[in-house]
Amino acid sequence: MIYFPYFRGKQYELITIRESALTLGASGFVPIVEPVKSQLNGLNKTIDVTLEKGAGIIVIANPRIGDFSDYNAELVNLINDKHSEDKQVTVGVLLDEATSLEQATGLINTFQGHNIALVHSGFSQSKALAAEIEGVAGIACSVFEDGKSGKLYQKHFAFQPHRVLLRNGFEKRRNADHPDVEVFSDLHLTYGLEGMTGFADFLMVGDDYQETGGPAYTVAIHLTYINTDDDDIMYIRHFKSDRQDTPTDPAGKFAEALAKLILHLGSADNRYYDTSAIAEFRELHEKGHYPGLGYVKKLAMKHHIETFAKYFKDNPVQ
Repeated sequence: MIYFPYFRGKQYELITIRESALTLGASGFVPIVEPVKSQLNGLNKTIDVTLEKGAGIIVIANPRIGDFSDYNAELVNLINDKHSEDKQVTVGVLLDEATSLEQATGLINTFQGHNIALVHSGFSQSKALAAEIEGVAGIACSVFEDGKSGKLYQKHFAFQPHRVLLRNGFEKRRNADHPDVEVFSDLHLTYGLEGMTGFADFLMVGDDYQETGGPAYTVAIHLTYINTDDDDIMYIRHFKSDRQDTPTDPAGKFAEALAKLILHLGSADNRYYDTSAIAEFRELHEKGHYPGLGYVKKLAMKHHIETFAKYFKDNPVQ
């Protein structure tokens, strides 16, 4: 287990996991899902498809945002009833600044018999919790959100064999304000230097959750790539529409952004792997088809996962 992409459970995030399940399973990648919608059909289907393709999945049982932030009984029942015997389904327990030690241990006890991943995101009582759980069977790993769980915090969980650092690589801005290209992350290269056994990110969605997007004054395609000319650091290009002044004609603006992507793919500067997502972008360009902005985001997320899969296939972890 190397890479843990962190998703919120909106429609296109769940579709991305399902369509990437074979890649995830073959690469040993484990998606983390924080469910945000009370309709559980999509999550149910996503878990089933992921297991069918031989991948594991971490499902956050106590989301801090969305429909389950106040009442998560249905989510708890889904995990305990349907997936009590599925060892590839790991229960994520989210520990933030509002979580007490009693709540944390109570959640862990609720899911006895399951594999559990602790997601550390602002929780303050690390020493006391570590003392409570050391030696407890079933706690599979700790995921530490960068900036919300420092080195002193992390050291209390050094006894855990699996430790993952979660870092946001996508800077939230208006699409018009993105530079053409910038560094996304080097964590796939440095997680071991951080004392971790794996790494995680929020893909190119970022950690700033929004229920719906605003009007698309600027349509942008955000695509990551490995820069082999710069120590294999991951960069991101933002292919933006020419028109940026009004929210009209998203289809035409997508065509403008897509034309820039296609032009770049044919240039000497191109560093993109030929993923299935890139092939679909080419097909959309050939057909002149606009699939909607959610679909475009799904393709970008798929490409991100496929890029890491290709990179680690070519550069196996020693």
